[in-house]
Amino acid sequence: MKKEYKGKVRIIPLGGLEKIGMNITAFEYEDSIIVVDCGLSFPEDGMLGIDLVIPDVTYLKDNIEKVKGFIITHGHEDHIGALAYVLREINIPIYTTKLTMGIIEKKLTEHNLLRSTRRKVVRHGQSINLGKFRIEFIKTNHSIQDASALAIYSPAGIIVHTGDFKVDYTPVFGDSIDLQRFAEIGKKGVLALLSDSTNAERPGFTQSEKTVGIAFDHMFAEHANSRIIVATFASNVDRVQQIINSAIKYDRKVVVEGRSMVNIIDVAGELGYLDVPDKTLISVDQLKNYPPEKTVIITTGSQGESMAALSRMAADIHKKVTIMPGDTVIFSSSPIPGNEKSVSKVVNELYEKGANVIVQEAHVSGHACQEELKLIYSLVHPKYAVPVHGEYRHLRANLNIAQSLGIPKENTFILQSGDVLELCEESAKVVDHVPTGEILVDGLGVGDVGNIVLRDRQHLAEDGIMIVVLTLERGSNQLMAGPDIVSRGFVYVRESEGLMEEARKVLTKAVEDCLAHQKNADWSKIKLVIRDTMNDFIWKRTKRRPMILPIIMDV
Repeated sequence: MKKEYKGKVRIIPLGGLEKIGMNITAFEYEDSIIVVDCGLSFPEDGMLGIDLVIPDVTYLKDNIEKVKGFIITHGHEDHIGALAYVLREINIPIYTTKLTMGIIEKKLTEHNLLRSTRRKVVRHGQSINLGKFRIEFIKTNHSIQDASALAIYSPAGIIVHTGDFKVDYTPVFGDSIDLQRFAEIGKKGVLALLSDSTNAERPGFTQSEKTVGIAFDHMFAEHANSRIIVATFASNVDRVQQIINSAIKYDRKVVVEGRSMVNIIDVAGELGYLDVPDKTLISVDQLKNYPPEKTVIITTGSQGESMAALSRMAADIHKKVTIMPGDTVIFSSSPIPGNEKSVSKVVNELYEKGANVIVQEAHVSGHACQEELKLIYSLVHPKYAVPVHGEYRHLRANLNIAQSLGIPKENTFILQSGDVLELCEESAKVVDHVPTGEILVDGLGVGDVGNIVLRDRQHLAEDGIMIVVLTLERGSNQLMAGPDIVSRGFVYVRESEGLMEEARKVLTKAVEDCLAHQKNADWSKIKLVIRDTMNDFIWKRTKRRPMILPIIMDV
């Protein structure tokens, strides 16, 4: 007998669609809201000086009395990175698996939020009840341990969220994905499936993480006479395990470099997700006690990030490790879209130092390709398909897979962040749009840099600034000193004295004319005259538009 469903459930992505990163989705039924993931993304090229981008959670703040908790699928930055910022505004409990919680707790400790945040560790196969929802954690495989898919049971029906996943029948650690559970839930009848779209454009299957271990073994055998440096994602614990396995096999000591890498390896080691025999790890200061061919350095910086350990080594500014001719550097990751330039810069710098660089052979993705997505759709049999996690083209490719498997076109949805998709057995449609957006983090400032500040930074970066300083006598409006012109980032003043002198003359005349026509000095009018005069003059002479900043003093 089929269960009677009632009411409508709402799916509200607050980030993570349109790009890779900043994943956060709210599920709402009457007076209950649960939030899946809370990630950050890294700044785009135009975001000058910005460190991180986090989601705008205004909708959750406005409905805080309904919000029951954060459910976190796995421990990658694009799913947990914003928690430390968002929890300051909405303090709600966190539910997730053991390793993920370990990584989150490390972050919360750094931000002094550990004691004020309620947390509960959940095992795969367990369920938790939050308001009108029951959430079951299902074991999946990904490039970090303890990743989960979620079955979200609501009075309106079951929604399955895959999280980031792949199907790995031979994982390095732990069990394979629980396909049986997906099938059992599929038999009950699933209202909607939200599935990972990152690799939806790629045909076939994603290879098992074990294949990387075999590749490492070959590389270690082939480069037996050189020091090996491996750059990978800090959070890819299985990858680190395989590098350590190969190091032990070839009798090498291991150094771990990069703060985020050290943190995660500490957590994974303490919780039993990493098996490192005694005396395998040495500190970076002990490197000099061993011949280079007996050491391996595992480091962050596989994406070419300027402050990461590998980039500092390549640029010769790392305090303790210098790249030497003959070193073998292995990039065990593929560039995230948008990072190709930075990676290529680091690779070139490494080659210049005489290192051998291996970029292609030591990586497999943590995301499902087309055949694995088809497998999940076939097991879960959802009525509605809602692709998540990816740029528009990835979501589109995932949608095409769903339609190729017989899900009617009108039952497939590509949402944008902020859309409210209301679902029940009979219908599904976007009924509303809630405020969403990107909040920029710059140093300790959260949200104090907006579009106007970014526009100014862009302007300064492209054309520089000219500051015009003049002094007026109070009461008589006489020009006492100036106008003096200070230029930064516009032209090299010593070589452009003629231009500057001419600009000064033009300005002096314009200011004197302006003062002659005024009884009382109207400063805003004078500033406007200075700006307009300078803009016209500079544009005619150089075809550039620096920012003009007039400063008036009175004595």
